[in-house]
Amino acid sequence: MNARAFPPALTDTRASEIAQALLEGFDRHYRLFRQTGAEAKQRFERADWHGQQRAQRERIEFYDVRVDEAAERLQNEYQAASLTGDVWQQVKLHYIGLLIDHRQPELAETFFNSVTTKILHRSYFHNDFIFVRPAVSTEYIETDEPAALPTYRAYYPTQETMRETWLRIFDNLQLECEFEDLERDIDAVLAAIADQIGEFRMRTNFQIQVLSSLFYRNKGAYLVGKIVNGFNELPFALPILHRRQPDAETAATDAPGTRRSRWQPGTRAADAPPTKLVIDTALFGADDLLLLFSFAHAYFMVVMEVPSAYVQFLHSMMPDKPRSEIYSALGLQKQGKNAFYRDLLSHMRHSSDQFRIAPGIKGMVMLVFDLPSFPYVFKVIKDFYPEQKDTTREKIKSKYRLVKQHDRVGRMADTLEYSNVAFPRARFEPELVAELRHFCPSLLEDDGDALVIRHVYIERRMVPLNIYLQDARPEQIEHAVVEYGNAIKDLVAANIFPGDMLWKNFGVTRHAKVVFYDYDEIEYLTDCNFRKVPEPRNEEEEMSGEVWYRVGPKDVFPETFGPFLLGNAAVREVFMAHHADLLDAAFWQGHKERILAGDVHDVFPYDEARRFEVRRQLAAG
Repeated sequence: MNARAFPPALTDTRASEIAQALLEGFDRHYRLFRQTGAEAKQRFERADWHGQQRAQRERIEFYDVRVDEAAERLQNEYQAASLTGDVWQQVKLHYIGLLIDHRQPELAETFFNSVTTKILHRSYFHNDFIFVRPAVSTEYIETDEPAALPTYRAYYPTQETMRETWLRIFDNLQLECEFEDLERDIDAVLAAIADQIGEFRMRTNFQIQVLSSLFYRNKGAYLVGKIVNGFNELPFALPILHRRQPDAETAATDAPGTRRSRWQPGTRAADAPPTKLVIDTALFGADDLLLLFSFAHAYFMVVMEVPSAYVQFLHSMMPDKPRSEIYSALGLQKQGKNAFYRDLLSHMRHSSDQFRIAPGIKGMVMLVFDLPSFPYVFKVIKDFYPEQKDTTREKIKSKYRLVKQHDRVGRMADTLEYSNVAFPRARFEPELVAELRHFCPSLLEDDGDALVIRHVYIERRMVPLNIYLQDARPEQIEHAVVEYGNAIKDLVAANIFPGDMLWKNFGVTRHAKVVFYDYDEIEYLTDCNFRKVPEPRNEEEEMSGEVWYRVGPKDVFPETFGPFLLGNAAVREVFMAHHADLLDAAFWQGHKERILAGDVHDVFPYDEARRFEVRRQLAAG
């Protein structure tokens, strides 16, 4: 009989104390996590965009700091690394008991895994010692504390009270800022809803369900919910933005349809006029929500007492989006990693295809492989690189950390980073094993029937842009090239210089968005020096095939991009029509000056033509 079929007797007093210490460590983490989300509201109200960016970066580090603290405490107080397997089984059982009425049990289980795997050797990583599967259900968890907000509020308007209900929804947000014209914006929302659902019969259960917390990211706050009418549901999100209030002279001279930046050369961001709030547009349906919650955007800041209830609500609106990605989008990226790994293990149990070298041009610093039946790619840093790649493993990892902490503005793919991942050797094609052994021997370990990869990044699979363009129709080429330029401009606005801008380093998503995914050469835009190529001083310099002028380590010459990017005539025509400014050093230097002056650019996760302000200006002629 299997000795592990019966749980151990709870006889070791240390086990209960260790379990309590672990939960105290998690509770401290989540308290600080929620506090950052709550403070996002005040930062949004103050238009403190730099503070919001700083909090976003710092929150990424919260989890690992708390894990380190908990591991150190267990080692100092209980010599945890030397405890027997029987004690660790008791710790886990005590911990499960502590989670029965907990409001974040799945997050607490993941925290338990993070701490114990930091202490124990991976040979211990099985069901007895860690949570390979969830032990506590997250179904129907709800807070019963009077002061705590419910997960969502439900409103029951009639045809006659619809407008008043929407006004009440926004009043309940208790934002400490004045709206520019809330009634005007509500009228625009109602018109947008009418465009979506047309004439309809209001069922007896008609309701508007709104998640209690706003979702804060970049310079926006998003009201998220759904309209329920019988068996029909319409998901929606309403972006709330600050808008600068122009003085009378500015208002009179601005041309209709133009967007004024609050930054002008020679001014500081702090000199800008005050703002009022506006509802910027209305987003509807799963496709709009999928773009809003895309893996290419930074994580939201949200105040959640019961995260699993938020995930369930959002999954009901985006059923095709994995719960792992929803957890990550809510800022709970460690839970997202845990849920993703469970999805991977489940997929491998129910599939039989083999991991292979990923299609496309092979990278110089990364070895990329995939499983054809699974929509992700696996990226391993090589042990050595070509001479033209002046980099190290630590530099490359620092670039990926930068992207993780930065606002990805919908243009940089999120990555999941794992250590010591064991794969079944039988699922690897021989060619892939040979490549791994040649390029990454320091990261590969044979462990019986498994291949252990000591460090790997995992990203959503996209169609490489260079491959997409090969088979694209003319209209698809035009869209992709325009999107490519827009992607670079969005990165520039967010203070990112991509470095290597070759087509192969960008991918096309299922929504036809172009996203950057090769990070080993990215830099902050403000760290670069953008220059024009100097005029040759004599005929010898003009005819020289070598660079004859001085080039600093951070110097960039945008006019030299053309020969590498625009060899295809059809691509060149579209690029020059829409994005010729990317070949001009003045474009890049101007954005660098804007950022150094303190400006934080607006980047919208939706087409600018959908903004209510743009539509009003167009309607006015």
